[in-house]
Amino acid sequence: MGQKSATIQTNVSVSGMTCGHCVSAVSEEIEALDGVKSVAIDLNAGGISTVTITSTQELSPSEIGEAVAEAGYLVVANDA
Repeated sequence: MGQKSATIQTNVSVSGMTCGHCVSAVSEEIEALDGVKSVAIDLNAGGISTVTITSTQELSPSEIGEAVAEAGYLVVANDA
């Protein structure tokens, strides 16, 4: 019955984000995924931004990509 307390960090690169609203939109969609504890985004306006996702379970590249796409942006690289 012991629950795993280990967390997994996943970094993805996302193109197209330019402002704080973009960061909020992407964060909101990713945070809605099961197991996600936090999302940190290093915004590179107009370039490739780094998104660090901390979760309690492994996230598939496709579910991360779909969440980012739902916010209107594109994952260009994924270490998951």
